[in-house]
Amino acid sequence: MGHDGVVTESGGVLVLAATPIGNAADAPARLATELAAADVVAAEDTRRLHRLVADLGVEPTGRVVSYYDGNETRRTTELLDELLAGRRVLVVTDAGMPTVSDPGYRLVAAAVAAGVRVTAVPGPSAVVTALAVSGLPVDRFCFEGFLPRRTGERARRLAELAPERRTLVYFEAARRTAATLTAMAEAFGPDRRGAVCRELTKTHEEVRRGSLADLVEWAADGVRGEVTLVVGGASAPAPPADSELVEAVAGLEAEGTSRRDAIAEVARRTGTPRRAVYDLVHRARPAG
Repeated sequence: MGHDGVVTESGGVLVLAATPIGNAADAPARLATELAAADVVAAEDTRRLHRLVADLGVEPTGRVVSYYDGNETRRTTELLDELLAGRRVLVVTDAGMPTVSDPGYRLVAAAVAAGVRVTAVPGPSAVVTALAVSGLPVDRFCFEGFLPRRTGERARRLAELAPERRTLVYFEAARRTAATLTAMAEAFGPDRRGAVCRELTKTHEEVRRGSLADLVEWAADGVRGEVTLVVGGASAPAPPADSELVEAVAGLEAEGTSRRDAIAEVARRTGTPRRAVYDLVHRARPAG
């Protein structure tokens, strides 16, 4: 039995704990218990951890170490050794859930491979919070994290995502938000709907909704604070007109394809039922 009644298994336990994304009052109730119980607390920024524990009125009794991008590879090996020695290791980041565009994934992968138990303290997430308040569809979505910083790489990534039908969620630095919105308007079209979610749950929280063109204009004077971008998915393509289907079949026939195979190919390409294409073609151009 570990500190404060928290069970520690013989092989150690890795705990990923969500932290507030802005308002300290949003901290999950279990967070304070885990901070007090952990043998090792791995924090993305130990200074922010000190502020958090002061807000929660708790003092870690275990060893506190830094765990950020710069030392993640080396520290993962050290933390895995702690886990294999039977210790309880708690991972926290500056805000939100570890591993989601933050350190933690390497340690989780190593712990799973070593047969160590991995669990989590669920809680605040900028991804789902931004989705919830964006006003955009949330039944299907995908999280894209941070876009590449280089202009060309960013443009290529956005071009790949332009046909995506699901709602898209991105993290972005405030200083790059205007440029990113401009690139999105170019790749997705200026009329695509979006939302800029700034300083979520904080005193100066702001959610700006509109077309990408509107958001580009709004961001031109600069954006401040923590930013999450939500962009609506691409609209379903309009179904081809009846005349287009007939012409497509005729074009394949002119190239030497049999009518039967041409109808099958056009049906496959357009997602139109084969029988519907057949009926259209034979009404417009009866066999014989």
